[in-house]
Amino acid sequence: MHLRAPTAKFFGFWLMTLLAGTTASTSWADEAFQSPVLELTQVNISKAGLLEQDFVLHFRISNPNESKLSVRGLAYKVHLDDIELVSDGESRQSFTVPARSYQEFEVPVTTNLWRRMKPLVKLLKKAEDPIPYRVSGEVKTGRLFGRKVPFFNSGELTKGEMLAGNP
Repeated sequence: MHLRAPTAKFFGFWLMTLLAGTTASTSWADEAFQSPVLELTQVNISKAGLLEQDFVLHFRISNPNESKLSVRGLAYKVHLDDIELVSDGESRQSFTVPARSYQEFEVPVTTNLWRRMKPLVKLLKKAEDPIPYRVSGEVKTGRLFGRKVPFFNSGELTKGEMLAGNP
């Protein structure tokens, strides 16, 4: 019984130190935390078959905070005009966005747009018109104790940004 007290104290001290260090390293611990901004910057069509289409989505995540932002993943939806390109996308890429900076990253996507192929081709043929997009979802942040930060962004992609082939 005499040996258990120092072990319990040591474990308690170790646990408190771990929690304090983890809390300090997570972005949700900061009261002035500002949500990151996620933008779709480009959509590359890698392969367009009849039943399967491969895209590479290019994203930019901006960190408006004074401390770095740890990103553990992303759950997202993407619409081009009124066409749902991705309904339940997920990326498990982990990276760190420096304070007051941004990070660009790519997400490969495989879809089956068979039912929406005709409107998509029609949309892509409008060479002079930019293509409106909407992207929404959650960014998973933090390390051990993170949080899911919702996002929504919309904008326009030019045909050049849409049809650029993936090298």
